[in-house]
Amino acid sequence: MTKKQTANNNNNFSKYIKWFWVTILGGTFAIILLFLFASWGFFGTLPTFEELENPENNLATEVISIDGKTLGKYFKENRTPVKYKDLPQNLLKALVATEDERFYEHSGIDFKATSRAILKLGKDGGGSTITQQLAKLLFTGEGSKNLGERVLQKFKEYVIAVRLERQYTKQEILTMYLNKYDFLNLAVGIRSASRIYFGKEPIDLTVSESAMLVGMLKNASYYNPLRREELVKNRRNTVLAQMNRNDFISEKLKDSLQQKGLELNVNRETHSDGSATYFREYLRDFMKTWIKNNPKPDGTEYNLHRDGLKIYVTLDSRMQNYAEEAMAEHMANLQRVFYKEQKNNRTAPFYDLDKNEIAGTMEQAMKRSNRWRRMKAQGASVKEIKASFDKKTEMSVFSWKGEIDTLMSPKDSIKYYKHILRSGLMSVEPQTGHVKAWVGGINYKHFQYDAVKQQKRQVGSTFKPFVYATAINQLNLSPCTKYPNTLYTIPKEKYVMPEDWTPKNATENYGGELTLKEALAGSVNVITARLIDMVNPKNVANLAHSAGITTEIPEVPAIALGSVDLSLFEMVGAYSTFANKGLQVEPMMLLRIEDKNGTVLEQFTPNSKEVLSEESAYVIINLLEGVTQSGSGIRLRSKWGSYPDNVVTGYPYEFTNPIAGKTGTTQNQSDGWFMGIVPNLATGVWVGGEDRATHFAGITKGQGATMALPIWALYYQKLYADSKLNISKEEFEKPEDLSIEIDCSNDEDDQNILDSKEEDPEF
Repeated sequence: MTKKQTANNNNNFSKYIKWFWVTILGGTFAIILLFLFASWGFFGTLPTFEELENPENNLATEVISIDGKTLGKYFKENRTPVKYKDLPQNLLKALVATEDERFYEHSGIDFKATSRAILKLGKDGGGSTITQQLAKLLFTGEGSKNLGERVLQKFKEYVIAVRLERQYTKQEILTMYLNKYDFLNLAVGIRSASRIYFGKEPIDLTVSESAMLVGMLKNASYYNPLRREELVKNRRNTVLAQMNRNDFISEKLKDSLQQKGLELNVNRETHSDGSATYFREYLRDFMKTWIKNNPKPDGTEYNLHRDGLKIYVTLDSRMQNYAEEAMAEHMANLQRVFYKEQKNNRTAPFYDLDKNEIAGTMEQAMKRSNRWRRMKAQGASVKEIKASFDKKTEMSVFSWKGEIDTLMSPKDSIKYYKHILRSGLMSVEPQTGHVKAWVGGINYKHFQYDAVKQQKRQVGSTFKPFVYATAINQLNLSPCTKYPNTLYTIPKEKYVMPEDWTPKNATENYGGELTLKEALAGSVNVITARLIDMVNPKNVANLAHSAGITTEIPEVPAIALGSVDLSLFEMVGAYSTFANKGLQVEPMMLLRIEDKNGTVLEQFTPNSKEVLSEESAYVIINLLEGVTQSGSGIRLRSKWGSYPDNVVTGYPYEFTNPIAGKTGTTQNQSDGWFMGIVPNLATGVWVGGEDRATHFAGITKGQGATMALPIWALYYQKLYADSKLNISKEEFEKPEDLSIEIDCSNDEDDQNILDSKEEDPEF
């Protein structure tokens, strides 16, 4: 090689070296410049210090029961954040092992992983750290599909990740990431995901469950356990392998867990699913008013669906669940019996209506429907709207065996739903006014009309205790006081009535005398009529109002037999007065409301007032005990027989503890009621059709003792089986200075006029 060639080679080598360093230094400078541009906001606005300190989240408002369980949520995104201490270590280890093995070593950017991703074109992962993923979730979003824009977004994420690392601890970053991620199916954040997919709190997640949820972080839409179970299982097994690779679990445990299925326990958290759905809807309306009257310190309104409020309520989740279970058990069987009866009813499901009345009832139902309102708003004619109700369409309808997908016209669906009996239940602790259970219907998704507070129906004989209470309070009567069991007429002039009023006993059984205890136990109409005439209907109405009934009550004698329409909420609250020694404590549902930081925004206290003397209240309780000892409520005690056509399972009930109660059945068996009290819990149950013309043909199946009482009985069986609830089996507390005679054993005659299988309707 000549000197000239050697010199040329040296020059070429120098050029290569020069360009090598120019490339290296230029590239480094370009990367530094890109970082600087990103940090200066050239690629888009960066979050401020305040935004980093308090990243905006849509936080669900939680409804929390008195026993600390989440009954439901209101949300735009179903996110309820948890703290680091509430996250299991196996979840955190699975996350780090799978998503960012050097998480505790870097300061937001893992340059080694990033370089590997660039060299291998992302085949072994994208190289994003957990902090970068958090930055993307919080501030940058999914980004553009354009390669150049994605690169610029990456630099923006790098800058935000570094700032996040400076602002937060590693523990806080892990917690924020898990709280922010959307796991699909309304499961936003780890707490919602844990509850929805496994029915438990995050701290209780097993290694396998944690691995599945971490596996979803790669792409929740693709690894959706409700749609691709086998794919999700394989992804979970990959996470388990990563945990073993990082020495978080043993080889033996990994192999064992990889053989298991996902073992999902799905608990959806939509607004129409879960526990206490009717109560939560009532609470939503309450909160709308509360929010308007209670602004934030800066004057703006709280957002029920985004501000993460915590609403602590008086309901007990266990009692609520038992109530819902009891209703479902009985109503499913009662419905079966009702269907059987309707096979022989040519105007099913109606009685007492002619052809024109049925057509009118159906048309009114159509006009109340969303379809009618929607089409009317769109300008459709009445003829067009009616025609649409005759066109068959695909729909899902309620049944006690689960939803049925069917092809049915909207008009036929209305008639189908008219067949279905409805029910409501409410429990109150008399001493505190705390509402413990609120079941507004049989299924909120399909029947959204609340039978606890929204609905008012004739209360039947359950109103009679207010007549007796007025008489005892005013006239100091004893349960042993006797009156003739004969027809009693109140002249029309006395109370400005259209005609004289002479109510009859349902059994048409008259003669002799009855004690007040016998009369109330047998729901004897003629004696109740005599009592209301003695004390004046106005005084009965006043006492009922004092006890908590807010609905206007006509001051006429017919109210003695329950002609007034009242809500279950009013009735249970008023009956609680008898159990609370005459002191009326207004039913309350809320304990307190907190903001997302735990600051108490309002604390709630009950209102109370004296309605009856302690002595009078105890005498009423004694009278009501007679209903379950020898009257229409005696089947609570019975050890024999069964309901007609095996209406309900679990009978006989064989309660032996003191129970004060009253059944009620309205005209034509349209409504069945049972109000039952033990010393520390009052519960009312209503059962009936949507229309008063939907009912059983006869009193045997249609009375309150058959329709409503079994729900109460099944519910209390469950309550007593749970010893932690401490539902009383004790005697009602007797006043020390009781002057009214309550032991009628010495002067009772032996009349057998009470038929424990037959309830006395009002009219």
